[in-house]
Amino acid sequence: MEYDMVYADLHVHTTRSDGVLEPDEVPAAARRSDVSVVALTDHDRLQPFDESAVEREGVRIVHGIELRVETDAGLRVDLLGYGIEPTAALEATTRRIQRNRIERGRAIVERVEDRLGIDLGVTVEDGFGRPHVARAIDDHPDAAYDYQGAFEHLIGGDCPCFVPRELPSFDRGRDVLSEAGRIVSLAHPFRYPDPAAALELTSALDGVERYYPYGREIDPEPIDRAIERHGLVATGGTDAHGREFGVAGLSEAAYRGLGLEG
Repeated sequence: MEYDMVYADLHVHTTRSDGVLEPDEVPAAARRSDVSVVALTDHDRLQPFDESAVEREGVRIVHGIELRVETDAGLRVDLLGYGIEPTAALEATTRRIQRNRIERGRAIVERVEDRLGIDLGVTVEDGFGRPHVARAIDDHPDAAYDYQGAFEHLIGGDCPCFVPRELPSFDRGRDVLSEAGRIVSLAHPFRYPDPAAALELTSALDGVERYYPYGREIDPEPIDRAIERHGLVATGGTDAHGREFGVAGLSEAAYRGLGLEG
């Protein structure tokens, strides 16, 4: 999918979930990538500041979150909340999710260790997710799987060491994000098993992640139709878990059109 030079990368993860950068390393990484605005969207976790956005070392840091939810039909999708000012309801929701993440993480680690006969040596704490397990497997000298192989053969959705999560409903997730933030957007619609069904959910949202590093084979027309049909804003970002930002995102004009500055 094509995008202009990126001014704002609105999908970045840190060590508060499954990224490799510490939060205080984000401004320098943004400057190296020539990005002026970064939204921190750690999985199911709020940032350690209450403002909707802060300035850090010449970079604007938007308080965001990526919240996994489940529809009545069983479709699991991710909602991106932007301009978050934490509410009691959202804090309670994220606490419940983190408790379940820890329980689930321990169960996955135990299954992997039992199956492979190894000790992964990982600490399961807030923000823990399957990428932590995959990295530990990749790093272990006695494991026969790399990072991708861990997902494909051990911890992916249909694999022997997978453990499902307990998720808030789509309606609940949307409501708590709407109350706490300025924009609720559907993340990466083409990454779900049924993109058309995922895009139908945008009728109840503010936006959709239009710009994302899927690759050139993806036709964005279904997203564009949803934007026009439902009057959505277009968001975008790299979904960065590493040190490079700006692979996808918004131009300065597109970012300012979101209304996150006021």
